[in-house]
Amino acid sequence: MALHPQTVRFLDVLAAWAALPQGAEPTIEETRARLGSAFPAVRRELPEVRDVAVPGPGGPVPVRLYRPAPPGEGGVPAIVYLHGGGWVLGGLDSVDALCRELAARTGCAVLNVGYRLAPEHPFPAAVDDAWAVVASVAREPGRWGVRPGAVAVAGDSAGGNLAAVVALLARDRGVRLVHQLLVYPVTDMAMDTASWRRYATGYGLDAAALARFMALYRDGADPSDPRLAPLRAPDLAGAAPATVITAECDILRDEAEAYARRLAEAGVPVELRRYDGVVHAFFLLPEIFDAGAEAIDFAVRRLRAAFGERTREGACHGRRTV
Repeated sequence: MALHPQTVRFLDVLAAWAALPQGAEPTIEETRARLGSAFPAVRRELPEVRDVAVPGPGGPVPVRLYRPAPPGEGGVPAIVYLHGGGWVLGGLDSVDALCRELAARTGCAVLNVGYRLAPEHPFPAAVDDAWAVVASVAREPGRWGVRPGAVAVAGDSAGGNLAAVVALLARDRGVRLVHQLLVYPVTDMAMDTASWRRYATGYGLDAAALARFMALYRDGADPSDPRLAPLRAPDLAGAAPATVITAECDILRDEAEAYARRLAEAGVPVELRRYDGVVHAFFLLPEIFDAGAEAIDFAVRRLRAAFGERTREGACHGRRTV
């Protein structure tokens, strides 16, 4: 499919924002500083938004907790959300608008995790922090006002990688998760798919930039370690039911869809939906992409269904591929 006109406009804006002198490469610190000002988002007001911390192996893990209403007796379901950014960029603020929407529209408590970033804290620091938060919510639901046995994990891009990894750790460590929402997740370190080659430059997420971030995060670790590359896990059976969302014009498309197929082959209930004509990051930018708003609608419906909440099925024009 041709690029959607909204995608063309987005890429033009992105190119102007990211323009640097020829041959220059921004430092990690410069990129982090610029990222938050790129596309300001409208943020929904909620009754409760507060910053807390969870003990982790590397110290307290920052968490932003969102509630659409008081938990009441018995608690509410919870979604642990892991932001993207190549394990190097991003933080609580980068997905704040999305987490507010998820909380308001699912009726769930949402925990937005500020895991440690590379290169200061390479693998497995992010995995350890993500697991610490998921384990705390699942094993201490009363502390969080969460309904016992009603925890899902979600994430986009590198955060989708962490969500997939945590879902496998939960299976192996006897923690039941209700669902995993994986939005254009990194699932492998091989960088050898057709989509990596086809969309390597000019589509927002450049292959060279992500390869650099992968190297900083991996820091010499075995690239086939399933905690880095869940697609390499020998067995996916028993993982939490999944929703996988991909963008047609994204280097991560093929590996994300391969992971969805492997989940299905292992007997894990999974629904994969690809959105045509759009690029990486569309899910976080519903103000720019109609497909982003549709994908959030779809994710909300899937999460509500996973928690056993009734919700009206709305229109969604992405393509079902599984």
